[in-house]
Amino acid sequence: MTTLRAVRDFPLAVRLLLVNQFGVNTGFYLLVPYLALHLGENLGMSAAIVGVVLGVRNLSQQGLFIIGGSAADRLGARGVIITGCALRTVGFGLFALGDSLTVLLAASVLSGMAGALFNPAVRAYIAVESGDRRAEAFALFQVFATCGALVGPLLGGVLLLVDFRTSALTAAAIFAVLTVAQALVLPARRVERLDRPGVLTDWREVLGNRRFLAFALAMTGMFTLETQLYLLLPDGARTAGGWAGAAGLLFLVGTVAGLTLQLRITTRLKRRGRRGRWISLGLALMGLAFLIPLPVVGVSDPGVPDGTAAAVLRLLPVLLAALVLYLGVMTAQPFVMELVPAFGRSSLTGTHLGVFYMVSGLAAALGNILVGWTMDLGENPGISWLPWVCCAAIGLASAGGVALLSRRSLLPDPGAPVPAPARGAAP
Repeated sequence: MTTLRAVRDFPLAVRLLLVNQFGVNTGFYLLVPYLALHLGENLGMSAAIVGVVLGVRNLSQQGLFIIGGSAADRLGARGVIITGCALRTVGFGLFALGDSLTVLLAASVLSGMAGALFNPAVRAYIAVESGDRRAEAFALFQVFATCGALVGPLLGGVLLLVDFRTSALTAAAIFAVLTVAQALVLPARRVERLDRPGVLTDWREVLGNRRFLAFALAMTGMFTLETQLYLLLPDGARTAGGWAGAAGLLFLVGTVAGLTLQLRITTRLKRRGRRGRWISLGLALMGLAFLIPLPVVGVSDPGVPDGTAAAVLRLLPVLLAALVLYLGVMTAQPFVMELVPAFGRSSLTGTHLGVFYMVSGLAAALGNILVGWTMDLGENPGISWLPWVCCAAIGLASAGGVALLSRRSLLPDPGAPVPAPARGAAP
């Protein structure tokens, strides 16, 4: 009830975008986790081709975030959000209707471009609309996103009992509904246009902000470790529990924790101490979470007998690790989203968010390659602990980076206005 009351306290636009994020994650996760299976088993594509299709989608999104952020600043976030959802409707529709590599690559590009447009635009809209309650707004945003990430795979699994095409068309229909809802309900906001320099000047100003880039790189750990909810932790849950469906319990843990704890954590921490402290703490929790399952997944023989009860006992440390990881995300992420726009002028909120996601996302992609490599090495006897320790090191390194920035007073005060640069001055 506390979460629902908090949602009602925000303007209509913010409420709509919270529901929108639930729909976005539901539509995305009912399709994308099963896409590789469809390409490989249903269409008979090689692993290399599957990797190309998935990689093109990811690259189209991560590499174009800066375009989406700048478009939100210059054209207005509302139109960019609507355009992004419409593009994803088309992209997911193509996944349903096309079987050729050309069509699938086009679907991947459109789907990735869509995310690059609406992801920074939605966050920019919320950041501006929520004012000094930005941290609480992004805490609620995380709750709705987590719920969608739970509902999506469950719905996708049910729809796959029919066929993949039904899943893809359902995902496309969800984005179509979101597009129409935003066009009808989401208010337009005036865009600052007077005496504005070119978009390249905006990019130089943001990319020339060394404090901001250092923060974006320090946040690599958050993005890398969040991804392990779909890679390392599910693999650990299946290994420990001996049950393929054990991975779904990870998302159930996250949803329950988000609904019951997210808003409480954010509102209490907001009144106590500087933002950098809590971001660093959240990242440290995320890293330490990966040490918890080591007794059952980091050794060749966990020393627990077979049987249902034993499988549950082996699974508990992995579920506890997921809970601690979610607690870390809940601690850090709202304050991260609060800080990013504070590094620059309000008229560049979208650009800052776009660059932040581009830099952190691309760096996290390298982190995921490292984790995947250690997972392959961990299949060898005696070093199954390697990927878990690697993830712990990534989280603790990121926590240390943010703590160092905070200690040197290089993180902004979210409530302080940022003056516009003088005309003719170097950004």
